[in-house]
Amino acid sequence: MPAVLLAIISVQGGAAIAKGLFPVLGPAGTASVRIGFSALILLLAVRPRLGRLTAPQWRAVVPYGLALGSMNFLFYCALDRIPLGLAVTLEFVGPLSLALLGSRRWLDAVWAVLAAAGIALIAPWQGGGLDLPGMGFALAAGACWAIYIVLGRRTAAVLPGAEAVAVGMLFAALPVVPFGVASEQLLGLTPLLCGLGALLALFSSVLPFSLEMQALRTMPTRTFSVLMSLEPVAAALSGWLLLHEQLTAGQWLAVALIVVASAGATLTVK
Repeated sequence: MPAVLLAIISVQGGAAIAKGLFPVLGPAGTASVRIGFSALILLLAVRPRLGRLTAPQWRAVVPYGLALGSMNFLFYCALDRIPLGLAVTLEFVGPLSLALLGSRRWLDAVWAVLAAAGIALIAPWQGGGLDLPGMGFALAAGACWAIYIVLGRRTAAVLPGAEAVAVGMLFAALPVVPFGVASEQLLGLTPLLCGLGALLALFSSVLPFSLEMQALRTMPTRTFSVLMSLEPVAAALSGWLLLHEQLTAGQWLAVALIVVASAGATLTVK
């Protein structure tokens, strides 16, 4: 449990750093810097023996890495357009859907209704309002998050946690770095930005993903998902404290509804 809680705090602090880099590097450039530095740090620290990986290990870690990279890139695209708390709340629909998938009990329908009510409260029904593409990016990141949980559990079963994250991060760069290079915003890198990028990699990727992989090896998926339901609240508080982002009363209610739906679903779904 401490590992998951520390991962949540770390990744939300890293998201605040990332949003500060957007004006200079943009979401694609920021994601590229994060993934690139993360891969470099992990390769130097872990030194995975790539030549000794078996075919089943490759089959597990490659899609895990691709899902990881896609999730981060899409989330940054969302974060560039909407507040941190709302981005994470919408992203969390992915793990919630995973928890409810295949269930046919009436109680699980209650959680689905609560989640739907939360999304309805966030949605800009009267024009203006929130950025619809930003919301779409967040929901797409959520789908990748659900895939990441499933593949992460599978990868943790065949590779040690640190090695799995290190190798996975190499493949996470594939769906991200080409967009960063194409944006040409990486040309604006300075020593200061590189230092911030290294901090971003440490807090947003190296530390949290390593802690999550450790937790997935020893903790039931349901327990892991319940703890992760704290993510939207942590994100909203981080956005408020670090980025001075304000949520309306209705948006706070939406966050609360989705958190309750996520926790309830993971506790009761069989």
